[in-house]
Amino acid sequence: MDIKTKEQRSYNMSRIKSKNTKPELVMFKVLKKHGIKFKKHYNISGKPDIVIPEYKVAVFVNGEFWHGKDYKRIKNRIPKFWKTKIGINLKRDRKVRRDLRNKNWHVINFWGRKVVRDPERSFRRLQKFLEKINNQN
Repeated sequence: MDIKTKEQRSYNMSRIKSKNTKPELVMFKVLKKHGIKFKKHYNISGKPDIVIPEYKVAVFVNGEFWHGKDYKRIKNRIPKFWKTKIGINLKRDRKVRRDLRNKNWHVINFWGRKVVRDPERSFRRLQKFLEKINNQN
């Protein structure tokens, strides 16, 4: 049961940004700090938040709710509308990853809260990912 009116909830949801979110800005900053060249919101399948063209890497910094981090745990406690919406998002995310991989892109996902909480740890994870790709070539 929602404690907000339909109009209040609609207004709150309309205020949520899809680009240049706090987690993305934190990731942009840490990449710049470490001298990684990247592009923002690159125009390929799924419009990744970050692309590192040198390695052909697509980085997604996902919001936990919208991309179903705890979906299995919360799905029985959320309204049908959100179950449907998150379910569609999960399917789309899988399709985007598959499409990118079929085009020889490497895909890595980060949860937004983890990026904000510990940007350096997120960077180290990305760095290991890039090293693994580099070693494969």
